[in-house]
Amino acid sequence: MSQILVTGGAGYIGSHTVLELLENGDEVIVIDNLSNSKLESLKRVEELSGKKIIFHQIDLLNKDDLGAEFKKYDIDAVIHFAGLKAVGESVKIPLSYYQNNLTGTLNLLGAMKEHGVKKLVFSSSATVYGDPDSVPITEAFPTSATNPYGRSKLIIEEILRDLYVSDNEWDIILLRYFNPVGAHKSGRIGEDPAGIPNNLMPYISKVAVGQLEILPVYGNDYDTPDGTGVRDYIHVVDLALGHLKALEHLSVHPGLEAINLGTGRGYSVFEILHAFEQASGKTVAFEIKPRRTGDIAKCFADTSKADDVLGWKAERDLAEMCEDAWRWQSMNPNGY
Repeated sequence: MSQILVTGGAGYIGSHTVLELLENGDEVIVIDNLSNSKLESLKRVEELSGKKIIFHQIDLLNKDDLGAEFKKYDIDAVIHFAGLKAVGESVKIPLSYYQNNLTGTLNLLGAMKEHGVKKLVFSSSATVYGDPDSVPITEAFPTSATNPYGRSKLIIEEILRDLYVSDNEWDIILLRYFNPVGAHKSGRIGEDPAGIPNNLMPYISKVAVGQLEILPVYGNDYDTPDGTGVRDYIHVVDLALGHLKALEHLSVHPGLEAINLGTGRGYSVFEILHAFEQASGKTVAFEIKPRRTGDIAKCFADTSKADDVLGWKAERDLAEMCEDAWRWQSMNPNGY
């Protein structure tokens, strides 16, 4: 049994990963400042798994509290999810994003180094590819960022590369996620965005459940089959299982790797919309709006490296993503 520290473990992807870790027989210590997550998610994970989670409400900006965790537990590896994550908000308050995401990560790495914990799975993002010249996107593509959120992820990736060059005892996997959607089959845990959702699937869910009136579709004149933006959507449970595969890989293959986690195919806004209507039996009203600055026409992953290196593939299709998202939304109309 391994002891895994999960930062940001009460959040959307974090809670689903914690559940998979517990079901895998690992012991999990979660630290989360609960600024954008709810403790209820972890209570439900405990109910679903029948196992206990060690939880401490800690902000990564608090070095003393963070250091105390490493003194208290015999941690084998860290999965680092904690961070601010809304692209639009990052443009408005860049300093908060840099302070939180960069300083928090530096504090975490300092504590890990001090206590000899050198295995890390980092929650990165496909935003590090900026506006790619072509698709599908491989890990060898040049990186750049079009907003402070993406730039904070990219800077952390560079910090981790520098750390690895300085000390090859570190084993690090940078997981570049595409668009996580869906929820656990039970309908007990899922995505619970504060306020109006930033992402497509939770927005569609809120319209379907009657909480929002109309879905804005930004741009229908892209060079795509139906004119709407195409993205790679991945079921959150597939994504969570990717983290378990990454931990397994770290235990036998030292080094540093960047790996895409996606399905390897793109779905347009309208495809998602129609699949969700099918899954929910609801009609989702929409309205075409002008394109948003910084949005790109197509973005989907080449996932062959995840398959080759981790032995991981996304298994769940679009219908299942929509069914599970709708089950969560309809069972929890007000979230947690």
